[in-house]
Amino acid sequence: MTTAPPLMVFSDLDGTLIDQHTYDWTPAGPALNALKEVGAGVVLASSKTAVEVDALRSEMGLSGWPAIVENGAGLLGAHAAPDSMVDQYTRLLAALDALPDALRSSFVGFDDMSAAELSAATGLSAKGADQAKQRAFSEPGTWYGSQEEKEAFLSQLQEQGIVAQQGGRFLTLSFGGTKAERVSALKMEYAPKITIALGDAPNDISMLEACDYGVVIANPARAPLPPLNGEDGGRIHRTTGAGPAAWNEAVLDFLARHNLT
Repeated sequence: MTTAPPLMVFSDLDGTLIDQHTYDWTPAGPALNALKEVGAGVVLASSKTAVEVDALRSEMGLSGWPAIVENGAGLLGAHAAPDSMVDQYTRLLAALDALPDALRSSFVGFDDMSAAELSAATGLSAKGADQAKQRAFSEPGTWYGSQEEKEAFLSQLQEQGIVAQQGGRFLTLSFGGTKAERVSALKMEYAPKITIALGDAPNDISMLEACDYGVVIANPARAPLPPLNGEDGGRIHRTTGAGPAAWNEAVLDFLARHNLT
């Protein structure tokens, strides 16, 4: 039986552990090293694909821990390869394309864009854009229609069992599964003594509230998150800084305050 880790960290990527524009995570290196030293588990939880997350997980030395991918629609096991996951993407695209043209045309997803177009829209490298298009569970995209049309769009997709989550940049469609649901399952599996989540976007809220502690990483590129459950009592707090540097400071401070250094 695996020994319960003293701490399990669940972290969003874009705008949280990695810079939203440069995709650099290295400012968080000291905190990641400190977490390894105390035997803490670090679970990446992102809207990114398994291919993207697996590459980052390897770079960060976190392949021994599972990762939550495509906004919780999929779970990449520890040491597992991305191609081991069951694919739901074809069925999702078929349901999307079956919508009336007036609604379908207002949603531009990753599948609608070439790798070059996606690279231009996101700042990803050509390789990164190609990896972002290798999806298995969900379709991120941008809505260009009216709010009324959006409600009709989401209502018709819901009839097909498809739900939407608003991230920091994209509206992501899937057949279900959230970061918080994956967090709950992993907490049951690993039984960590303490859990903490870090995130910056609306789709991180349930994950932040599902852990013992939470940290909202400031993101100057969008409106702040609303007040969260547990924030008044100090269980969840917010950083003033942004991105991986703020992540680094928050984690090191947390380790010190909980005598985990």
